[in-house]
Amino acid sequence: MTRDELYSQIPYFWPDLNDEEYALYDCFEMTASQVDTVREATEAVDSIFRKTNQLLRTLPDETLRLLGYPEASLPFLREKTIPQETIIGRYDWIMKDGQLKLMEFNADTPTFIKELFDVNGVVASEFGLLDPNREATAQLKTELRKGIVAAWKRLGREGTPKIVFTAHDDNIEDKWTARFLQETLDLPSEFVPLHALLVDEDGVYTPSGERIDILYRQTYPIEHLVDDRAPDGDLIGIRLLELDQRKHVSVLNPLSAFLMQSKGVQALIWELYETETLFDEAERDIIGTYFLPTYLEDTPFLGESDYVKKPAFGREGDSVILYTKEGQPFHREALQTYAEETAVYQQFIELPTRMTTTVKGRIETHYMVGCFCLNGHSSALGVRAGSMITNNQSYYLAVGTPTQKETNS
Repeated sequence: MTRDELYSQIPYFWPDLNDEEYALYDCFEMTASQVDTVREATEAVDSIFRKTNQLLRTLPDETLRLLGYPEASLPFLREKTIPQETIIGRYDWIMKDGQLKLMEFNADTPTFIKELFDVNGVVASEFGLLDPNREATAQLKTELRKGIVAAWKRLGREGTPKIVFTAHDDNIEDKWTARFLQETLDLPSEFVPLHALLVDEDGVYTPSGERIDILYRQTYPIEHLVDDRAPDGDLIGIRLLELDQRKHVSVLNPLSAFLMQSKGVQALIWELYETETLFDEAERDIIGTYFLPTYLEDTPFLGESDYVKKPAFGREGDSVILYTKEGQPFHREALQTYAEETAVYQQFIELPTRMTTTVKGRIETHYMVGCFCLNGHSSALGVRAGSMITNNQSYYLAVGTPTQKETNS
């Protein structure tokens, strides 16, 4: 089967993005033991982030500003609207030399969902491998429904909730990710593009005038939302957060997910680790094993080790710069959208490499492993392959595990 034949079987997917190859006709083989190790590590570090979030809600605005949170978001950051800190989050790992090191946590608006929960099994099967994510979609459905129940319960209303999924209508990845979640939830719901939502003084409405009870914004970041303005200049994004705060609507992922999104949280966790604060011995062992040294300044790395500068709320490698231990940049991403925003400095470990099959032939790519975490439970995993820094031109690479027959041979 050719690449085109393989991906043409999968509805509502985007094997190419911006006229460039995205989904590879290739599969990354992991042992079942490696898969288990990634998932165990994911749940371990997730427990650290969830404990840290409890601390973050007690910190003053001044400290939250230092961690990079937008000024406009500060009045909403301490809201704990549902029991879940986040429904869908994704941890990105360096898997190298028998070790796992955490690069970052996309707690609020992770994509890569359709690929790992739906597409992965089709590709793994094509290459004669088992799908390590074969039970993940049922798990996703369960956690989505738990999130919906919690979001509905907080509103204290009678009847059946009006559930709406939203995303940019002109972004195929965002739109079909939201649609996949809607399909997986399998409850009465509607998709309404972001531009078509009606945000009024007393609630959020569909274009037909139906009041929305639960608004799922999987791909729309809070740091962008707070700057949203209507054509008349009205701060429509802030109004939406106020409506959520006043229980006129429940927004998912909850604001507690955004609170974990800043990479500054990793710097805070590392500082608490170094000062032996907050965490017990078992938790400190998790941090020492899986976390990379991360700070709000580069001084600790000068003369000691290479490091990477990342914006606190950057995405897809945008504005990332790699530095030698002498403080000299040796790799800079072309896009520098977030160059003036709060940044963190993290020890640099080069991503491992592999020979990867693309439509242009076999090439050497760097790769990272992403693993989803659904309300504290590790889930689907997969690989992004590309350059030294994972960016918006990186490929999707499916993951498979050997069959029992292959394992025994």
